[in-house]
Amino acid sequence: MDKLDWNHIRAFLATAETGSLSAGARKLGLTQPTLSRQVAALEADLGVMLFERPGRRLALTSAGQDLLDHSRRMGAAAEGLSLAASASAQTIEGTIRITASDVVSAYVLPPVLRQIRQRAPRLTIDVVAANDIRDLMRREADIAIRHVRPDQPELIARLVGEARAHFYAAPSYLERRGRPASTKELADHDFVGFADVDRSIDFLAPLGIHLAPENFRIKSSSGLTAWELVKQGFGICPMMEDVAEPTPGIERLLPRLDPIVFPIWLTTHRELHTSRRIRLVFDILADFLAQN
Repeated sequence: MDKLDWNHIRAFLATAETGSLSAGARKLGLTQPTLSRQVAALEADLGVMLFERPGRRLALTSAGQDLLDHSRRMGAAAEGLSLAASASAQTIEGTIRITASDVVSAYVLPPVLRQIRQRAPRLTIDVVAANDIRDLMRREADIAIRHVRPDQPELIARLVGEARAHFYAAPSYLERRGRPASTKELADHDFVGFADVDRSIDFLAPLGIHLAPENFRIKSSSGLTAWELVKQGFGICPMMEDVAEPTPGIERLLPRLDPIVFPIWLTTHRELHTSRRIRLVFDILADFLAQN
């Protein structure tokens, strides 16, 4: 064990102080599965169990109790550092354009936008919700969140994390069409398509999921519209777990199936090195997306 991840310690501290994974996740603006993974990662790094479950509640083990005081001191130090940085950020102003898919813009970004607003209240944030790749070089956006690394050498790209997705559907659809018990049975079901259907078919084929255009009788270029159609019972759709798990009225399919994992790239132009506002927003986004 060379070093510990502060995000994991922060997840442990929030869970210990609130008494539950759900409350800790709300405190940090994370989903419960994300927080649970971070606590489990800290336990794996340390080789100890930090929580036990007597009944339905969480309780600290003796090892967890020993770690709690150290974590609180680290938290206090981090808060002091954040306050000092925030004081400098108060004077930053201007407009920053952040582009991301409409689903990420609507479901993932709001907690980090609150952080940016708190740190730089004079900054104007323009969220460009678009499923196509906007050209940063032509200043259609300042910062992009995408699942594909850009190939322009003039751009700066950082791999900040990985997203996990599963298959979901509404109970109303599953009661009508049945619940697939295997990836092979998915081919007998309706899917709600968004973006490029042919690309989706090609992406899923190596995973043993063989679909055809006939599976996508309803589709939309809007991810938000497609997700709403899934919620309304029109079919199955793969979706990021950070979006799907908090959504009521949605059921995850094939729970033993490994998640679909794809990268999250944060990209900007080289003005990152000279613009205080781009640097601030880029760093806040990178930290937030790495935690999730």
